[in-house]
Amino acid sequence: MQTPTIRDVAARAGVSVATVSRVLSEHPSTSAASRQKVLSAAADLGFRPNAQARSLRRTRTNTIGVLVSDVRNPFFAEIAHTVEQTALSHEMATLLCNADESTEQQDHCLDLLVSQRVDGMIVTPQGDGSGSLREVLSLGLPVVFVDRTIDGVEVPSVTSDNRTGIVEAVQHLAGLGHRRIGYVAGPQVTSTGRERLAAYREAVADAGLDTDPGLVFEGDFRSASGVAGARALLALPDPPTAVLAADSLMTFGVLLECRDRGLRIGADLSVIGYDDIESFGLVSPPLTVIAHDPSRMGALAVDMIRDLLAGEPVTSAVLTSSLVLRGSTGPAGGTR
Repeated sequence: MQTPTIRDVAARAGVSVATVSRVLSEHPSTSAASRQKVLSAAADLGFRPNAQARSLRRTRTNTIGVLVSDVRNPFFAEIAHTVEQTALSHEMATLLCNADESTEQQDHCLDLLVSQRVDGMIVTPQGDGSGSLREVLSLGLPVVFVDRTIDGVEVPSVTSDNRTGIVEAVQHLAGLGHRRIGYVAGPQVTSTGRERLAAYREAVADAGLDTDPGLVFEGDFRSASGVAGARALLALPDPPTAVLAADSLMTFGVLLECRDRGLRIGADLSVIGYDDIESFGLVSPPLTVIAHDPSRMGALAVDMIRDLLAGEPVTSAVLTSSLVLRGSTGPAGGTR
């Protein structure tokens, strides 16, 4: 008969793996009801909670859990790769999970990482900090947020300045004579989506440009929403002469829609993307982008986890972003 695992106990008790871990390690934040459910399930299954609890409290696995929001996104793929390589240089392994921009899948991944007894986690968080994420934080497990944060959740983080690059992009387009700048925003349930949209609105107003709310399309950090956003913006009675997208996958979507319409990028429509990924320099014309440094973010996140494990103080870091000018932006007035 197979030896029962912590996940079996969680399923039997109807609670998360993080809750089981908290009960077994005698964490003070566990409720009497949760404790009773877990201990009853453990007894029914023949699970040995005391030995497991000692292991959870004392054993280092030299493993970091890494949870990114979308592993297909080149930006997060670069973060994951750098985390893996940096951890490996310190004789630590990584377990990579993909939230797929879903809080439900995030909860499942977090439970899985807890069951694998990782020493700490590097997380691009989804949602508002509820569910399994809150339970993981209550365990006292070292956690570092990367790229995104959650309001009211005090966790060390490595993020980018979401304002400067957007402001520079709007000012650049204004200098080229663009008055109506379309914006494909990220989801407003994410800190990056909110901060970049706020920066766009502020920059457009400060430059005296058109603040028509119809110029904003809320996407979901996926390429299909970039296509939908470009399609909606270009269908306006008075369409924009330039489009700015808030992440790399949505930028790809904007480019796909422009291709299908036969638009000349930089002539018929100016386009600015987000994230300076390699392929953006290979399109024709090369794409003007807002650049930040995912490699640096990943490396710093590992350093923070190691400091937390060593009991050292950790300070959050905000890295710079900047506009990289290439050929995809030109003077307003092209024919569409």
